[in-house]
Order: sequence, then structure tokens, then C-alpha cells
Amino acid sequence: MSGLIRSARAFFKVIFRNRQATIGFFILLFFVLLATVGAELIPLNQQPDYANRFLPLSFRHLLGTDFLGRDTFAQVVHGSRDVISIGIVGASLSLLLGIVMGAIAGFFGKAVDTVFNFIITIFLSIPAFPLMLILAVMLNAQSVWAAGIILAVVSWGGVARIVRGQILSLKHSEFVIAGRIMGLSGRYIVVKEVLPNMVSMLATNFIGLFQGAVASSMALMLLGAMAYNTSNWGVMLSMAKEQTGVIYNLNGLPYLLTPIICLAVLQLGCIFFTSGIDQALNPKLRTE
Repeated sequence: MSGLIRSARAFFKVIFRNRQATIGFFILLFFVLLATVGAELIPLNQQPDYANRFLPLSFRHLLGTDFLGRDTFAQVVHGSRDVISIGIVGASLSLLLGIVMGAIAGFFGKAVDTVFNFIITIFLSIPAFPLMLILAVMLNAQSVWAAGIILAVVSWGGVARIVRGQILSLKHSEFVIAGRIMGLSGRYIVVKEVLPNMVSMLATNFIGLFQGAVASSMALMLLGAMAYNTSNWGVMLSMAKEQTGVIYNLNGLPYLLTPIICLAVLQLGCIFFTSGIDQALNPKLRTE
């Protein structure tokens, strides 16, 4: 436990020395708290209230109301839970699948590497978003896990290629050769000896996958290919486009712009936080 605390202190010490990483950390912390604490504290009423349609910003309705008279701020708060959940599930599954495929290809080599590298190349060659669109329509995704699986199936190739390359460069290292001489299994060597040397790279890729999963899921919902929750930011954009008529009704602008701004700020937070990840997780790059 004490070792874990020391590692956490060292990690945040490096993060807080990097101004961009610090800003990114607090942006991400804000959205996590919004999705967890905020969604529990702020009630969501989805019942139409036509008498209060398109109300302007006020203390009662911080972001006004939508075309059905529902509070926009409450929808954004509860929608953040779905957005963050889909991003985490999609990124986690993509990272796991990429690690497994890349590790098998890189460590076993020869014919196995040829076959797996061919599969990886195929997935990297297929346009990602059109494939996501086809899978979303075919599978009729209606849950966080379904959305995460669709995103993972399309997004794992980049991680697999990187992991394969890293393992190929490390497999002839002294500690790997020593493990083989000691009779350790290939799985043990990869999990216990090789992957820990790739933590910073994997963390950076996880954040990149999270960004892609969030943006892609919102785009799919905007197009109506994947409808999960009516308060999801992507669904809000779709409804704003179809129902609000912001070109003629400027009172609907908050309902349209709020999820766009939230997505932009969340993506910016990921980019800023990533700027300090490598230095924080790679002891060779740390400077006291």
C-alpha cells in the first residue's frame, strides 16, 4: 500500500509540474465528477412541459430548456454518464484486444506473426467510421457494452501494431532471454516482464482510444445509427438538428451548442493530460 501511495505521489508530482497536464487533469476530473456525483444530485425529468419550451438561461434553468420544455443542463449532466461510460468501455476493450493480438504476433513470431500481422493490417486498412456505422446498424446497439464492443472491434489495430513492434524490440533483451532460460512461460514473460515496460505508451493510447470512442459514439448517435439514451450528448445533437430548427429559432442554440462545447472541452482535456502522461509514468523521463 505504501508503495502504491509513493507511486501516486510521484505521478501527480510530475503531472502538476506540467501546466497543460494539470489543466487536462482537472478538466477530466470535472467530467468524471459530473458523470458520477452530478448525475446523483441533479434530478432528470424527461416528461414534456410544452408551456416551458425554449426558455432562456436562468438560475432555474442554467442552460435553458429544449423543444419539449426539459431542462438542458440536467440532460447534459446525465448524458455525461453515458458518454464517459461508452468511452471507458470502448477504450478498455480496444486496448485489451490490441494488447492480446499484438503480444501473440510479436512474441511467438514466424508463421504466427505473419498471420496475425496480416489480420492487423486488414483492420488498419478498413475505413474505421464506415465500418462502425455498418456494425451499429446491423447489431442495433442499445447499451453501453454493445456500443463499446462495436468501437473496440474497429479500433484495436493501432494498439496491436504498436505492441507488436515493442515486443519485437524487447524480445531479445537480456531479461526476456533470462526468463526463457529459467523456463518461464511466454504468457508470464509478456505480462510480468514486457508489458510493464510499455505502461506509459499504453496509457497514452488508452486516452487516445477514449477520445475516439467518445467522438465516434456521438457521431453514430447523431446519425441515428445507435440510439442508447435520450440524454446522451449525441442524441441531443440529433434531436437539436431534427426538432429545434435553430436556423430559424435562436432560442434553441443552447440545446445545440452545449453538447458540442462539452465534447470539445473533454477532448481538449484528454489532449492536455496526455502531454504529461509519458513523463509521469516513465521513470527515465522524470526530472526532479
